[in-house]
Amino acid sequence: MEATVTLEYADEKTAEAVANAVSPDNFKTPIGLHVKTVREDRKVVTAIQCEVKLATFTATIDDLLFSASTAEKTLRTIKRM
Repeated sequence: MEATVTLEYADEKTAEAVANAVSPDNFKTPIGLHVKTVREDRKVVTAIQCEVKLATFTATIDDLLFSASTAEKTLRTIKRM
């Protein structure tokens, strides 16, 4: 199974911050699961390849989106200060 998740932001600075927040997932994956996140201009692009269970695949996508959402909320809070 493969998926590419692309998140687009208003500016490159925000995209860089979100990419940095979720990129530790590039290194912490079980055997059979590969996750690679990069920033491309104002976009954060994550490629996911899963050779194991569907549950692992969907949980990985869910974790990615949750982490990105948390980073976005944190950035909004910081901007308000």
